Amino acid sequence: MESTVLLVLVLLFLFMGVPVAISLGLPALIVVAFFSSDSMSSVAIQLFTAAQNYTLLAIPFFILASAFMSTGGVAKRLINFAIAAVGHFRGGLAMASVLACMLFAALSGSSPATVVAIGTIAIAGMQKVGYSKEFSAGIIANAGTLGILIPPSIVMVVYSAATDVSVGRMFLAGVIPGLLAGLMLMGAIYIVARYKNLPAEEWKGFGEILSHGKTAGWGLFLIVIILGGIYGGVFTPTEAAAVAAIYSFLIAVFVYRDMGPLKGEPWVLESDGARARIGFNAITYGLSFLVVALIMVFFATAGPDGSTLSFGERMVLCGIPALLVMIAYAVWRSKGLIVAGANGGTITAGGGFGSLPGTLAAGLPIFGRNFKLIGTKFVPGCFHPETKKVLVDASKTTVMLMFIIVNALLFAHTLTAERIPDAITALMLDYGFNWFTFLIAVNILLLIGGQFMEPSGLLLIVAPVVFPIAMELGVDPVHLGIIMVVNMEIGMITPPIGLNLFVTSGITGMSLVRVVKAAMPFVGVLFVFLILVTYVPALSTWLPYSLMGPELMVR
Repeated sequence: MESTVLLVLVLLFLFMGVPVAISLGLPALIVVAFFSSDSMSSVAIQLFTAAQNYTLLAIPFFILASAFMSTGGVAKRLINFAIAAVGHFRGGLAMASVLACMLFAALSGSSPATVVAIGTIAIAGMQKVGYSKEFSAGIIANAGTLGILIPPSIVMVVYSAATDVSVGRMFLAGVIPGLLAGLMLMGAIYIVARYKNLPAEEWKGFGEILSHGKTAGWGLFLIVIILGGIYGGVFTPTEAAAVAAIYSFLIAVFVYRDMGPLKGEPWVLESDGARARIGFNAITYGLSFLVVALIMVFFATAGPDGSTLSFGERMVLCGIPALLVMIAYAVWRSKGLIVAGANGGTITAGGGFGSLPGTLAAGLPIFGRNFKLIGTKFVPGCFHPETKKVLVDASKTTVMLMFIIVNALLFAHTLTAERIPDAITALMLDYGFNWFTFLIAVNILLLIGGQFMEPSGLLLIVAPVVFPIAMELGVDPVHLGIIMVVNMEIGMITPPIGLNLFVTSGITGMSLVRVVKAAMPFVGVLFVFLILVTYVPALSTWLPYSLMGPELMVR
């Protein structure tokens, strides 16, 4: 009786157009108040417990990091890097858009943010070189779904909170499926490009890849900080999210300077001489190598009581290669350099080690000028209108998502209190379901539900129901999580509520019907991918269990 009332009320509210959060929370409240033997105090306890969930605390920080990365010019730098890497293939610009989505997904953890950040730039670029608007929009709508599969993923955090599965193992489990999905989309694009004779960009050599890799490096290093920190045992996923938010703010405002008080202010001025620029670049590369190496070595040698190497040992291990990088670059670039002579004329510097001290010293004033700028603009940068706007937008998204999550957890609590998952488990086992047929049923349920509900809310409803059944049938909990995430991916590009469809429609100005038609051919690729992920568990479980051991669940 209670379960019937609960499900009828939820469906009734959803079809009436009531917001998803209220459609989940209000029926649960009504059932507890009027039909259930459960106490109303359990509702307050559940709401308080959900608000105090440490795992869910990662969500607002990942949203904030994504907001700073989306607002800054990180997306443009990633696209340029992707074009340099794969643009020379037939259909290369479309393939580069997929690669850029994969890279941005590893920074944002959000599918809509990936579509907006990459699609705004990539779709216009593809149209300029002869791609149709529909083809471009279809590519971005599908590739943007990788935002919730490639770690860090907000949806994976939600699944972990709902089932007590390790967030770290879930993040690792998404790496191979995420790469596979991206490669499958690129393969489909290449086949279409050969058939339609789509253009290829000019191959400009590995130097172009290195050049754009350097400009995108500060953004890409966020991936190292998040994943390296988690799997090096330095911090938890929630702490990694907080570090990511702070790092994204510093990079967007003070390094890339795409927003805030230093917006448009270059690090190197036209008035700076060639020798000063070489010295500045040499010191920059040396210091960057040192910082990255120190962090990587710390992650690699971290133990329960900190790093097994002392700070001095790490400095020697990383400092010597960093010094060699700095010296090699300065000597290489100084050869044949024209510099000002003592009497106002010019002389040709011979390069070599003799000119090294002067070259490095010439770059120091550039550092001094920029550090002085950062020091004077740091506090204004924290309170700049553009910074405030990013914080407000991230807060709105966080409140909206957390309101859905809390109400979905309340709904899941009511399901559990009424023992609905136990009843469904017994029913399916009585009908002879095995793991194979069970996963078919899960996929069908999630594909249908994904058309009507936001991924986090749907996952929090379905996970408590299917998780106990999966454990009874021997389905791996991490494997089940990846299956659910991939279903959420497909749900985001299927009408009528597919969020990526609405976002793509908004940035292209196309009607929703045109976007749906554009996206559908590539949805078939994701369906094939779903079958592979569902019935080849090793794709999801090999990497996390090789590095972290198996997920142990207590029944």
